Amino acid sequence: MKYRTLGDSGLTVSAVGLGCMGMSHAYGAPADKREMTELLARAVDMGYTFFDTAEVYGTLEDPHDNENLLGAALKAYRHDIVLATKCGIAFDTTRPAPYPLVPDGRPESIRRAVDGSLRRLQTDHIDLYYQHRQDPQVPVEEVAGVMGDLIREGKIRHWGLSEVDEDIIRRADKVCHVTAIQNRYSMMARWYESLFPTLEELGIALVAFSPLANGFLSDQYKNAEGFEKDTDYRASMPQFQQENYEKNQELLALLRRLATAHDATPAQISLAWMLCEKPWIVPIPGTRKESRLAENAGASEIVLSHEEVATISKMLDTIPMSAVYGGRS
Repeated sequence: MKYRTLGDSGLTVSAVGLGCMGMSHAYGAPADKREMTELLARAVDMGYTFFDTAEVYGTLEDPHDNENLLGAALKAYRHDIVLATKCGIAFDTTRPAPYPLVPDGRPESIRRAVDGSLRRLQTDHIDLYYQHRQDPQVPVEEVAGVMGDLIREGKIRHWGLSEVDEDIIRRADKVCHVTAIQNRYSMMARWYESLFPTLEELGIALVAFSPLANGFLSDQYKNAEGFEKDTDYRASMPQFQQENYEKNQELLALLRRLATAHDATPAQISLAWMLCEKPWIVPIPGTRKESRLAENAGASEIVLSHEEVATISKMLDTIPMSAVYGGRS
């Protein structure tokens, strides 16, 4: 595993982080706690130091399942790892899954949330604390002010934003420097590339969630069959629908050719492409399997030249592909 720094923050993390949401939320029923505890320990052994969660990654029975899991499983490694979690949303569970988001960026809600996360994560500080989504009723400057207070109080070390545009980033950064933006980014979801000049200018990292398009770019799935309809969001994601499979064949063929050329896997090429694109991009793919954990870590060792990255990006501009979950027109 290689390592890199999140923007100009001085916060060093593994070049590939571990998104832990799927262990508890959105990818079927929560995984076995003992198995996930062992998997998290193996991740540390493999060199992972960057672990991502959120207060809402859970179930109706245990809304905070994922933070509780990480708090217990990673307590012994706390001084060797970077913990990131998020606040600022709830799920409207009166609607069918994927549940609509209900944002809440009020200062009192943020303070209540951080105390809850500290307790569940069994730590005295959070290394990177994100506002999960923007609350249109609360100016981001007010949120940034609260985050600055939490940093001065020692409850968090750094802060970030998720799924935001340039205006929000600039306004927030003027009040309290932003360490990282966690936005959806993959070969199938590139609409935030327009932010790259701003991130470079301000010294902010991009933490890429769903870097494998919810697993589709691993080339391990043909359709949504086998996904639990009520608990696995992939069952309704456009990239997994049978009618879209043919639309994505050229993309998958490209990944297979590149994987063969570099003695790698399609997933590793998908991650290496963004890792080699910018030194401040850190993907956080998730998994419940040790083999995938090792595969994703191996992507940090693959070197694609600037010319190769540019060529791949140009090909992605023209290759037909289906819509992807989380996309926008």
